[in-house]
Amino acid sequence: QVQLVESGGGLVQAGGSLRLSCAASGSAFSILTMGWYRQTPGKQRELVADISSGGRTNYADSVKGRFTISRDNAKNTVLLQMNSLIPEDSAVYYCNANGWINYLYVNYWGQGTQVTVSS
Repeated sequence: QVQLVESGGGLVQAGGSLRLSCAASGSAFSILTMGWYRQTPGKQRELVADISSGGRTNYADSVKGRFTISRDNAKNTVLLQMNSLIPEDSAVYYCNANGWINYLYVNYWGQGTQVTVSS
């Protein structure tokens, strides 16, 4: 079992920056793909960025060049640095961990953290 706890959300003006952090419990962190997703009311949850166990990153087109995802396997944390924020980035951001542990596919979610960007 992996538990994920997000922090770092809040209110920021357009053009500002926020850094989200996700702390994971358990020893399987390093072998899992870690990602950040976001969701606004009435819309499906969408991928913002993810990072594989080997460090390969993937970003949604809407955040490329503005957001950076990173992971620290020694600390069991994944970060999302968000720069040049725009109001459209406002959403609840969720941390995700997924992958294969002992031939079993796992998919875990955090509780979410609110990001609000004012214009």
